[in-house]
Amino acid sequence: QVQLVESGGGLVQAGGSLRLSCAASGRTFSSYAMGWFRQAPGKEREFVAAISRSGGSTFYTDSVKGRFTISRNNAKNTVSLQMNSLKPEDTAVYYCAADNSDGVSMRYTPPDYWGQGTQVTVSS
Repeated sequence: QVQLVESGGGLVQAGGSLRLSCAASGRTFSSYAMGWFRQAPGKEREFVAAISRSGGSTFYTDSVKGRFTISRNNAKNTVSLQMNSLKPEDTAVYYCAADNSDGVSMRYTPPDYWGQGTQVTVSS
């Protein structure tokens, strides 16, 4: 069982930056690929980014490439999402996720564990 707790959401103006963090419980954090998803009002939850168990591979949806960076610290059981050049269309609830996979499959199939989410609002 993995428990995930997100932090770092908030309100920011377009063009600004936010850093989301996710703290994971358990001693097997490095066994899981980690990812971020988001859900905007009236829309389905969508994949944003993922990182492999070792952190050596990362994956992004096209709309955030070059603006968002996912990273992890296996010693601290944390995963982060640095979001730069934010746009109003990035407004959503952002969810941390853990998956017993290599990470690339998080783009296509629901992960094993979810956090409760943190709100990100980008004003124009």
